[in-house]
Amino acid sequence: MKKIVFALAIFPLLIGARYYTSGTSDVPNKIKWYDFNTGFDLAQQKGKIAVIDCYTDWCGWCKVMDRKTFSNDSIIKRFNEKYIAIKFNPEKPGRYDAGTGDSLSGRELLLALSNNKPGGYPTFFFFVPETKKMFQVPGYHDVKKFSEILDNVERYRKSVSQ
Repeated sequence: MKKIVFALAIFPLLIGARYYTSGTSDVPNKIKWYDFNTGFDLAQQKGKIAVIDCYTDWCGWCKVMDRKTFSNDSIIKRFNEKYIAIKFNPEKPGRYDAGTGDSLSGRELLLALSNNKPGGYPTFFFFVPETKKMFQVPGYHDVKKFSEILDNVERYRKSVSQ
């Protein structure tokens, strides 16, 4: 009986220790997100592609994207190594600087990013610093599709950097 009680007492500790040590991989558990003003400036300083996740609080697909795609280890690692990840909600109050020196509202910035053709939510904007080009990709994307989008952006960047 004592052995059973001991085993039952020690089992949660063993499971907890295993769970704790399994988290020691090289992959951080979250994407490092920046606000627009900080992230856009940082992307240009570091010469990294800015990925701007344009979302709203009420958007169901935005939440699915966060929960499924942006929680994937390979997406997290790729974002944190190669990109500056920016979260931007155009419905929140605030002023934004897109490098022009003008202070824009969230709606004005959305229109500027989308060339006056905003899509639905979520929409992703990819800013490539070498060409100062902005690419707009609307909609929800699972891990496989979003990885393909990142591949295309990286291929474009490589083609203009040579």
